[in-house]
Amino acid sequence: MELLGSTLTATYARPKVTATNFLPAISTMASSYKNRAPPYSPNYSMSLPWRPSTYYKVASISPGLAPLSNSAPAAVQTQMANYPSNRTALYARYTPDDWYKSNHIHYKDSESSRHSAERLRLDTARLIQFKDQQTRRSQSETSKNIGERVTDIAFWRSEINHETDQMIGETNALTDVKKRLERALAETEGPLQVAQECLYNREKRMAIDLVHDDVEKQLLKEVDCIKSCQERMRRHVDRATTQLSANRAAQHELERDINDKQSAFRIDEKCHQLRNTSDGIGYYRGVERLDATVSVPESWAKFSDDNILRSQSERIASAKLRDDIENLLNITSNELWNQFNIVNMAFTNRISEVADAKNKLQTHLAKTLQEIFQTEMTIEAIKKAIRNKEAPLKVAQTRLDERTRRPNVELCRDPAQLRLVNEVREIDETIQTLQQRLKDAEDALQMLLHTKATLEHDLAVKAHSLFIDQEKCMGMRKCFPSTPRLVGYT
Repeated sequence: MELLGSTLTATYARPKVTATNFLPAISTMASSYKNRAPPYSPNYSMSLPWRPSTYYKVASISPGLAPLSNSAPAAVQTQMANYPSNRTALYARYTPDDWYKSNHIHYKDSESSRHSAERLRLDTARLIQFKDQQTRRSQSETSKNIGERVTDIAFWRSEINHETDQMIGETNALTDVKKRLERALAETEGPLQVAQECLYNREKRMAIDLVHDDVEKQLLKEVDCIKSCQERMRRHVDRATTQLSANRAAQHELERDINDKQSAFRIDEKCHQLRNTSDGIGYYRGVERLDATVSVPESWAKFSDDNILRSQSERIASAKLRDDIENLLNITSNELWNQFNIVNMAFTNRISEVADAKNKLQTHLAKTLQEIFQTEMTIEAIKKAIRNKEAPLKVAQTRLDERTRRPNVELCRDPAQLRLVNEVREIDETIQTLQQRLKDAEDALQMLLHTKATLEHDLAVKAHSLFIDQEKCMGMRKCFPSTPRLVGYT
């Protein structure tokens, strides 16, 4: 029982739609309507926007209320609200013909359904037999295809395994050669430091011995030779590093392909062994619609073949690089040894020249020392001679001084006076001559002393140069890496 005036919008409260061919027309039943409900006017507008439009479509036709209106003309005209409950009671009326017709239709439908079900049973039996044979045939063909696939996977797996083993061997061989090259490169650091140290020590030579001689030229050539060898070795080390990366990349692709094929082999082998009675089978709805494939048999085989071809190409390049490194080690070893011997020969010649010059300087120094001794003796003799002239000069000058005290006419320029004057002059001239000779002797002595100092300094320079070349440089150059070490063997 619905409340009066409420809005019925639920689906289950709407009037039931009946077939129009079994119900009489609404116009023929208008006279049977009786307005038993008291007049009611809703207190809200019937055109509110929140009322569903379906309500108006269902209740758009209202029964006439003319008799009620005529009996009370002065009363306010009202319209009775139409609800689904009222409409069900008004329209649910059938005739006996309608009832018989409905039963007849049900009989015909039942008979037709039985005939259809019988035909369906026969067709289904034939279909079941056909589909069973088709399923068995498809399963057999699928098992055969999976078996062939397993054989193909096993073949490519064996090929890739063989190529992987060869690539691993080549990579190990290249790694060993690279280590030898790196050891040879490290061995060149010692000779380079020795050559640079020799140049640095020879920069400490003094004065005239700081000459750009053949030894220095050969040392500079040795430094350039070693640096050139190191540069070539470094380039080959970089090439070996790059080649090893390429080898490992190719090996990684092969190993990944092997792992994928191993997984595929296990999966396909398991699938090939599955039967209808096997354990672990189950439904996987929609799996046939999921296409997760990324290759076809041609591209699948080409992928493995490309990996093998790439690996073979990298192995050929790696073998060629190993030969190049071997040749480089032999060439650099010969170059280093030849230049080392040339520098040592230049050192030997230079040491001989410096030693000979030093011996000659020592001879000249000895003679200079002897001459210095003689000059010093001469200087002492001159000084003694000058001292010996002082007394006669004093006597002569004293005599002249005393004779100046003679009185009056006794101051006579007699022969004695003249002789005394001449004597003083002679003695002065003698002293001046001796002093000049003393000065010359002292100058000669200074020159000899300067020569002696120069010779001694030059001897010190030569001794220092000999010490640098013979002791320091040749002392460091006594040890040089052997040929096996220069080619990378320990």
